[in-house]
Amino acid sequence: MAAVLREGECKNEELLLREWERYSKTSFLTGRGKEETKEPTQQMELKEQMIDHDTEDWQSNEVFEGLERIGGVDLSYIKGDEVNACASLVVLNYPDLKVVYEECQMVCLTTPYIPGFLAFRETPFLEEALKRLQQKDPSLLPQVIFADGNGILHHREFGVACHLGVLTDLPCVGVAKNLLHVNGLEEKDLLKEKALKSCEKSTKPIYVSVGHRISLDTALRLTHSCCKYRVPEPIRQLLSRILQRKNKAKINRIRNNFILCMQYLLLEMTARNTFL
Repeated sequence: MAAVLREGECKNEELLLREWERYSKTSFLTGRGKEETKEPTQQMELKEQMIDHDTEDWQSNEVFEGLERIGGVDLSYIKGDEVNACASLVVLNYPDLKVVYEECQMVCLTTPYIPGFLAFRETPFLEEALKRLQQKDPSLLPQVIFADGNGILHHREFGVACHLGVLTDLPCVGVAKNLLHVNGLEEKDLLKEKALKSCEKSTKPIYVSVGHRISLDTALRLTHSCCKYRVPEPIRQLLSRILQRKNKAKINRIRNNFILCMQYLLLEMTARNTFL
């Protein structure tokens, strides 16, 4: 399913949700009267391009000499809203881990959620955010990206970190706060490889997986070096800004509702005085 919309512009929400419902009913089903969607084929084609080993000189260096910029990306959803979301990007310098660039932009989702194919819903907006940065100031483009989600720790071994990494051709690491239960994970004893106690202050692990152009060992070392708290700084700073954006949006909604109520009361009072 594809839709061409200008940024921030949404179709009628009810119409869009009906389209998604029809779309979901035919997803990944073949046979009489059913149309197979394009996502499985696209995902396999992209997966063939994924690189799961180090490709950059800084990755083989013990202190990551040569690494200067680290990015964090996420698409955050609004509770009770199935159409609108917030696409966010931050860039931090390294090793200081100070924010040098940030962008949070409301977007209109153009694809429904389908299990195993979440990246098709999220990555177009994250890729666009990186393209905007490339146009504004190429010198700030991150050399590696932390995605708030999974990489190869995924039912089809191709999560959002892999998808975004392949599309942008940038090294990418998936960092999840909760374990995605993939079939056979416990039997393969991979959990220990992917769980990381990020810092002494943290009592809960995070789950790190390869996205693109980076090895698991390097991804673990880099994640650990970026953790002041449980979550690595690119993602922690990202989530902090998303929370601020959501709180601001909530305050604006309350204010707008209050203004509408006052306008309504004023009209009622005016009408009553007129009739009196």
